[in-house]
Amino acid sequence: MSESRPPLPPFTAETSAQKARMAEDAWNSRDPARVALAYTADSRWRNRAEFLQGRDAIQAFLTRKWTRELDYRLIKEVWAFDGNRIAVRFAYEWHDDSGSWFRSYGNENWEFDEHGLMRLRIASINDLPIAEAERKYRWPLGRRPDDHPTLSELGL
Repeated sequence: MSESRPPLPPFTAETSAQKARMAEDAWNSRDPARVALAYTADSRWRNRAEFLQGRDAIQAFLTRKWTRELDYRLIKEVWAFDGNRIAVRFAYEWHDDSGSWFRSYGNENWEFDEHGLMRLRIASINDLPIAEAERKYRWPLGRRPDDHPTLSELGL
């Protein structure tokens, strides 16, 4: 029996927004094992200039990422969708071990299999140093509260 991660393609405006929020919630957990389960066993990634394949590589990458990117908080927003593909834009805030804060912006292109698992993720990301006072994401670590502004509402 195959794994399944509803909502399944083809995506609508509603189901693509659900898929993006589910991904955001998982990434905000900062749990590499949990996040990796949303991808096919042979999922392919391009993250910045790094190329990965498979859940083990994804889990190892995320473990490294969240060891370096501390107090990570993320918001994703659907940009476009069609069939089994969704494009999102995102911004996340984090600090390094010296206490320097950053806001990282980017775009992701996602392709899903028929079971709703992501088989391809292409991410382009830029980092902007920010002062601690410029932070916009101040909710407790974990899931973004439902009443927190979206990227568009924040003007990002």
